Amino acid sequence: MPFAAARSIIKNSKLNKISLIRAIFMKIIHLGKFYPPEYGGIETVTFDLVEGLNNQGVNADVLCSNKGKETKIDLVNSSYQVIRAGTLAVINSTSISLKLIKELNNCIHQYDAIHIHLPNPMANLAIWLIQPKCKVYLHWHSDIVKQKHMLKLYAPWLKWLINRADGIIATSQRYAESSKWLAPNMDKVSIIPIGVVDKSKQVSAELVSKIRSEYKNKKIVLSIGRSAAYKGVRYLIEACKYTNDDIVILIGGPGIESFQPLIKKLGLEYKIKLLGTIADQQLASYYAACDIFCLPSIYRSEAYGIVQVEAMSFSKPIISCDISGSGVSWVNEHNKSGLLVPPSNPNALADAINMLSQDDVLRNKMALYARARFEQELTANQMVSKTIQMYKASMPAMAKFSKFETHKIKVALNNEAVLISKNSKQTSKTS
Repeated sequence: MPFAAARSIIKNSKLNKISLIRAIFMKIIHLGKFYPPEYGGIETVTFDLVEGLNNQGVNADVLCSNKGKETKIDLVNSSYQVIRAGTLAVINSTSISLKLIKELNNCIHQYDAIHIHLPNPMANLAIWLIQPKCKVYLHWHSDIVKQKHMLKLYAPWLKWLINRADGIIATSQRYAESSKWLAPNMDKVSIIPIGVVDKSKQVSAELVSKIRSEYKNKKIVLSIGRSAAYKGVRYLIEACKYTNDDIVILIGGPGIESFQPLIKKLGLEYKIKLLGTIADQQLASYYAACDIFCLPSIYRSEAYGIVQVEAMSFSKPIISCDISGSGVSWVNEHNKSGLLVPPSNPNALADAINMLSQDDVLRNKMALYARARFEQELTANQMVSKTIQMYKASMPAMAKFSKFETHKIKVALNNEAVLISKNSKQTSKTS
């Protein structure tokens, strides 16, 4: 668009600057279960992706469920909108929200594409009912593994959604090929690994020193995750029966305190400390303070293991389980970024922990490789750029402007808006 046209557009429009920019560029709405400050693996990915898209010139908003019954609308950084639709209840990890369907129906005409984060049966239902004409992209974070009875009822709608989709994002080749839903539809699948924001510079030296002082002369193994059975925390706890006494295991995450009776029963209080939910502003310091990171998840419900990537960004070697059909063992390369052990095997976990704790040379070598792998393949910026490439492949109009051209047009629009505003004020004063 010629910059000279910006003046007439702004002058003849009652829309504000943000609305005008949105009228010119492609608009995407991300449809998720929740959104920060409600945190989880999918919520973190959605947040990093939406923030990154807006920073790279793609207009991306969010529609999700609210934990309460009322609907709330937030404007984030004066840049994008988050609509949190009121929820009636949560059943089998699924938010029941008729208001989400209503909100999507009301706003869908504003967008060129919907980016749906799955699994999310409520979002699937909304798309089926509304039948939007725009592009539909599926971000396949995981198959539905646990709720098998519900899946039998839900399967026809999920199959319909896959057929309707213009593109599907899988987080690893291994997971896509092992999914009975994705494997037959690989022609639609783009492999886009989950990347994270580098927070290695957001460390509190004081807190790191405090953590290390508390466990002086001990190697620190950190594990972060929920108390869900598939996370395999009980196997990590049982592994501590066989770990050396100069090793301490720190386990953080919501509901993790429920394992305290097991720890007491096994007499392992001196080897394990449960941290509960670690505040986001402190998490970086715990990553920095540890020597090894462990993800003991045992089932394919752990499709990727984002915490592995976070730990790798802090140059930490990883110990995780070689789960068949999961992307966990793609993220953590055996004997390179860390060690892989058989799932549900406390002895194998203990052997790996003891080996890395005792071998400083091997541990440091793996730490360096982990950081290099993060920088080369697993940053949030790389995830965002690959997502934009997928959008452009099926929406040719998106390729019209480069990131630099988009920035120039936005600056031009901003300058025109400021100039017109000044002229309007001067005209008002003289009249």
